Amino acid sequence: MRVFFLPEIQKYYDELEQILYEKGYFVFKESSKKYVKELIDEIITKLPIYPSKPAPKYFDKYGKNMKYTGFRKNRNTTWYVFFDTYEVENEIFYLVRYIANNHTIAQYL
Repeated sequence: MRVFFLPEIQKYYDELEQILYEKGYFVFKESSKKYVKELIDEIITKLPIYPSKPAPKYFDKYGKNMKYTGFRKNRNTTWYVFFDTYEVENEIFYLVRYIANNHTIAQYL
């Protein structure tokens, strides 16, 4: 099992580090980087084993027939990862197409 991210997602992670720091969620830039790195690591290691649901139609603009699962980072924030799965030569690949947190997309779930 392997997890891949669209280039837009990789760019978002870079922006997220800056946003979290600038908005004061983290006092130190290094703390913001650590948070994002831990989120990425958790997605890579746990996406294949976490239960998933079909993504609501609202998210079809990021890809048709996707699934999603949540990664709770603290009592206030859950990150939702939207992805496709592919099987090639008996190996399963996960392609992350979109990521957002409950503060921005909860009303669509």
